[in-house]
Amino acid sequence: MKISFSAEASANPVPGQDCEAWLVHRMPGRVVCRSPRLKALIGFVALLLTSSGLLAAPASPIQDTPVKIIFDTDIGNDVDDVLALSMLHALQSRDDCELLAVTITKPDELAGPFVDVINTFYGRPKIPIGCVRPSQANESSKFLQLAQIKDGGWPRYARRLNRSSDAPRPTPLLRGILCQQPDNSVVVVQVGFFSNLAALIETQGDTVSTLSGRDLVRQKVKLLSVMAGAFQKIGQNDHYLEFNVVKDIPSARKLASEWPTPIVWSGFEIGIAVPYPAVSIERDFSYVPHHPVAEAYYLYEPPPHERPTWDLTAVLYAVFPERAYFNLSSPGRVAIEADGFTRFTAAPEGRDRYLILNEHQIPRVKEALVQLASQPPTPGRTNAK
Repeated sequence: MKISFSAEASANPVPGQDCEAWLVHRMPGRVVCRSPRLKALIGFVALLLTSSGLLAAPASPIQDTPVKIIFDTDIGNDVDDVLALSMLHALQSRDDCELLAVTITKPDELAGPFVDVINTFYGRPKIPIGCVRPSQANESSKFLQLAQIKDGGWPRYARRLNRSSDAPRPTPLLRGILCQQPDNSVVVVQVGFFSNLAALIETQGDTVSTLSGRDLVRQKVKLLSVMAGAFQKIGQNDHYLEFNVVKDIPSARKLASEWPTPIVWSGFEIGIAVPYPAVSIERDFSYVPHHPVAEAYYLYEPPPHERPTWDLTAVLYAVFPERAYFNLSSPGRVAIEADGFTRFTAAPEGRDRYLILNEHQIPRVKEALVQLASQPPTPGRTNAK
């Protein structure tokens, strides 16, 4: 158990106290405690909760190096992608992850520039972005136009990318990034359509790598954390057809049948169990006059609406699989049926698992998501990307 508590910090900042230091004390997964007696007490409480079953014991040693992340998103369709990307920047500032690239499945000319806006806002304008090309199948976005909004004739948000079609295509970018990484080191987080990753495993060897896409993934990727499907009843519907799957069923079926590494699925039911608090949008992003994350949220659906945290949960598990934020199903295999329904069949040696969230975990997950998504950029912590 990682307790967000400090013997040196009060529960709330006080006048004159360094607010950035207080935020670090409050960040999930951080313990700042120099009192031996308090350390012993914290350890005893953690042991008691674990033994009582209120806290699942970590399944593996805690990660001590940044997790290498590729973020594949349909950003522009929903605003949870934006919050998830802001989380990744906070996690990189904390040395918990390294965002290698962002690849986009939404065929919109402003999707790439909007991601560039977010990356630049958080001080990392050089993170590679790969974009599919625009198509007539694109559905209009409520907030991507923030990438080109101006105040007094000047862009509100800095960026370098003018159009998605000026960015590399996702598949060659993914191949180029993966071949540069150590074996079994990359975690791919997919929170949109399946088209980019399905195309990746279809690629043949080239000048970048002689390996096929499937073999390259097998060699370099250790986990795919995907937000897709539904593994519990949604209301009274026990055959729920989830958006990310049904928008490209052929690609979803291909990935589900052929992806060569372990997959953990964050189903629709997980995100709706943890709505993002509207009060955080109203208060936690006001440290600047214009914040692209908060403004995107207001344009999508303003408070008091509390958006489910679908994509954020996939990110949280991808970076902290050992922190017991979630439980896991037994191993099995996910198959995508012809109508897009995700069917899980238990199997002892199965490749797939899905997230399970109990009532004791929900407050802790929500606190982690809020603290991470709303963390301000940290000057000097750009990790050179």
